Amino acid sequence: MAQKSMKQCKVCEEWKEDGIYLLISFICTSCEQEMLETDPTDERYQYYVDRLKRSQVSNLLIQ
Repeated sequence: MAQKSMKQCKVCEEWKEDGIYLLISFICTSCEQEMLETDPTDERYQYYVDRLKRSQVSNLLIQ
């Protein structure tokens, strides 16, 4: 069986095996689930928006 590679989540910054890519940013499964369940009126929502914005800007600067 092939070994999965670890990737760093752009939201929680932990190294995980499972998740999705949003453009070129890796989002772990647990952060993805949290984002999907967070109501836009919840203060955590803005945290996720800010983390995703930051990850996209840093990715643009690296390239």
